Amino acid sequence: MEDHCGSILIADDDASFRALVSTLCLRAGYDCVEAASGAEAVAAAVARRPDVVLVDVDLGDASGYEVCRELRDRFGENLPIIFISGSRTETYDRVAGFLLGADDYVTKPFDPEELMARVRRAITRTTQSKQTSSSEKFRLTPREQEILRLFADGLGTQAVSDRLQISAKTVSSHTQRLLPKLGVHSRTEAVALGYREGLFATAAATRA
Repeated sequence: MEDHCGSILIADDDASFRALVSTLCLRAGYDCVEAASGAEAVAAAVARRPDVVLVDVDLGDASGYEVCRELRDRFGENLPIIFISGSRTETYDRVAGFLLGADDYVTKPFDPEELMARVRRAITRTTQSKQTSSSEKFRLTPREQEILRLFADGLGTQAVSDRLQISAKTVSSHTQRLLPKLGVHSRTEAVALGYREGLFATAAATRA
């Protein structure tokens, strides 16, 4: 199995369906959280913000539409939400789903590879959004981000110099500028902060 590179919330009142989708997602390297009702879905998302939400349109205690609106109110437009339905499969159902804020709409039965392709696309979108947000927050230049990512991969100054074909002195100069931007005092602290803030998210999504 690949390293975990995203978290997926699966909200469906059918336990066997949740188990199926969880298996597919885990095999692809994603963490999964299951919810059997709308209330559980919202509570799980609040406890740990997922990277993608897969929600059945017809849940036991609420509609997927209501869950979507609640999550949109809490997390805004940057949380990808994919509706899934085996009963509401007409074109107007899908249109309604998009109008209510869904990013995608999948009907049952579905092809597992197609579902995972849609999930990967959504994961890429949310991880890129996280990275962009964090990069803007710390005002890192593209070169500084690149050097920090290579440090995270375990490369030292000379190895980074060789990889980027720039001098070791230039790598050190970039490092001296990026550390204060991140508010840390060492490369180790910088890498740890980078993981916490999602600065390496896009690279993880690409490897997936």
